[in-house]
Order: sequence, then C-alpha cells, then structure tokens
Amino acid sequence: MNYTAYILISRVARKTYVGHTNDLERRLEEHNRGKSLFSKRYKPWEFIYKENFNNETDAIRKEKYLKSAAGRRWIKKNLFDNQ
Repeated sequence: MNYTAYILISRVARKTYVGHTNDLERRLEEHNRGKSLFSKRYKPWEFIYKENFNNETDAIRKEKYLKSAAGRRWIKKNLFDNQ
C-alpha cells in the first residue's frame, strides 16, 4: 500500500495543513467536509505538495519533518517564496 505525506493550503486564509494518508482523495474530502477540528475553520482546502512513500513509517517521518521548524522553513522557501 502506498502512503502520501501532503500539505494543504486554505483557499480563504493563509493557513496550511500537513498530514499523511493512504487515500488522498478521501482525505481531502474529509478536510473539506469539516471532519478535522482545525481544518474545518479554513475550508475549502487544496493540495500544494504531495510526496509518495512505500510505507507508512516513511510518510509519518516526512510529516513530522514538515511540521518541524526546519520543515516549516523548507515549506516557506520552496512553496511560498516564489509567489
């Protein structure tokens, strides 16, 4: 089974959400239906980054990195500095 670490961006606020899943379309739908306490406040969401992994452990490792200070700097530099 493939797993994906992902970053969503809100279409209404400058907010991002980092997570991992084994079903991207289902997870995006859950975020946009308000099933997550944090993400329901800023819906609708869209993907700005996706990275696939062969196992859940690696996807979780990437998610944790993206949530760290170094990961947030990477997100800012690679996904927002060119906008």
